[in-house]
Amino acid sequence: MSATTMSRQNAEAAAFELRYRSLLEQGRVFAFPCDAAGLVDIDALDDGTRLNYFYARTVIGREFARPTVAPVALH
Repeated sequence: MSATTMSRQNAEAAAFELRYRSLLEQGRVFAFPCDAAGLVDIDALDDGTRLNYFYARTVIGREFARPTVAPVALH
């Protein structure tokens, strides 16, 4: 894989978030960088973020809604 391909894939991945919306607290959302298909590079997450990601996945339907893929708003 070329550096150009890697850079393009990283840019595409950074352009989307996988969002878990809380079912219990209005406005609470966990968001994780992902690609357009919603795939999160778990190895790229720091330890705390990785733990939050696994937690959100575990409590879908009880504490968080099913995740959605959304474009990241660039500032």
